[in-house]
Amino acid sequence: MDLQLENKIALVTGSTAGIGYAIAKALANEGVTVYVNGRTNERVQDAVNKLKQETSHTEIHGIAADFSKVDEINSLIKQLPEVDILVNNVGIFEPKAFTDITDDDWLKFYEVNVLSGVRLSRAYFNTMIKKNLGRIIFVSSESALQIPEEMIHYGVTKTAQIAVARGLAELTKHTNVTVNTVLPGPTFSKGVGGFIESLAQEKGKSTEAMEKEFFEHMRPTSILQRFIEPEEIANMVAYLASPLSSATNGAAIRVDGGVVKSAV
Repeated sequence: MDLQLENKIALVTGSTAGIGYAIAKALANEGVTVYVNGRTNERVQDAVNKLKQETSHTEIHGIAADFSKVDEINSLIKQLPEVDILVNNVGIFEPKAFTDITDDDWLKFYEVNVLSGVRLSRAYFNTMIKKNLGRIIFVSSESALQIPEEMIHYGVTKTAQIAVARGLAELTKHTNVTVNTVLPGPTFSKGVGGFIESLAQEKGKSTEAMEKEFFEHMRPTSILQRFIEPEEIANMVAYLASPLSSATNGAAIRVDGGVVKSAV
């Protein structure tokens, strides 16, 4: 299917690995001029080079920025003042007991997971409205709906993303701009892989056995009963970024393997 995305410009935050990388690759394969983002120039350039090799697409560029630092965000916006597609994917997570989560932890998670998308959306939104063209996509999590007891601060920031996206969507009436949220389920990204491996070592089990135990005890409602591949998330994001998704706006779309036990 032609997603009609050729020659569009996209910024995908947190895209040197995992879901973000898969999204950047999916968009590049559709002919989008893609800007990859990570915290260091080295990681960004490595991702750019790898994407060019894997997609044979030349219009892939990189901008390093740490989204916990406002000056680096402002520098990114200055380097890239206009985009057609903004994918707010950057995020951090850390399993931690609620009583051990400090005020600084809460502020750090809010700064990166929520304010990153707020700041970039604020920078690009008005231009999208004036052009009557644009897509803003927040990559949240099923944890926004089912707050995980092992990382409540993370879940709260993921819920906040849905609220921001829905509010922004209300401002797009009578335009061809849409704002949506994607809610991945447990996905085998670098961070999750490390989490499962550390649990396996802690319990003296294989990674495969730990994955099975994870879905039996920690995410038993999953219909898929396996980790989602980043490419499966990227497929949905690429569709939402396209003109074909014009009737989908203000929505929270689950790509969660059925882990949220709800019909809607």
